[in-house]
Amino acid sequence: MSDPAPRPMTVEEFLVWDDGTDTRYELVGGQPVAMAPPAAAHGALASAVMIQLGTRLRPPCRTISEAGIRLSDHEDIYFQADVAVTCQPLKPGMVPVPDPTIIVEILSPSTAQFDRGRKLAIYREIPSVQEILLLDSTKRYAELWQREDERSWVVRDVIGGGTLRFPSVGIEIPMAALYEGVL
Repeated sequence: MSDPAPRPMTVEEFLVWDDGTDTRYELVGGQPVAMAPPAAAHGALASAVMIQLGTRLRPPCRTISEAGIRLSDHEDIYFQADVAVTCQPLKPGMVPVPDPTIIVEILSPSTAQFDRGRKLAIYREIPSVQEILLLDSTKRYAELWQREDERSWVVRDVIGGGTLRFPSVGIEIPMAALYEGVL
């Protein structure tokens, strides 16, 4: 006889769940999904984003790494973005990022399809999110999604050089600053 299918978890159950390992997980459709350890280029890009955003932001805005992202009306989804920016106060014990303004995902060959598909669609549903940056970890390429209004988004592809502009927080970052020493 086979084992019964695991019962879907809620976000609250997921946040207190522990499988006894150091594995990182996301909650997708109520099921924990293991995240592969990031490659060196992935980690270097995430660090560069943290530094470049973090040194340009003005209080009360700040960067958060491995940022927990949740939608209030989705009880079965909880993502771990590589980096997020919030301009809301943080409270002790707070897990999800409050009202993220910017979300950054570093794309790898194994995650690019999911990040560009389901994750991007869900991130675009979050009312506070103004920009979503998808950075490729295998070549100098970025997709910068920017909210135009409640229902409209514009995407800007930045290939090679160029500058990423984040009007929601009034900063610009050269692509070269993110990819220096990485690719």
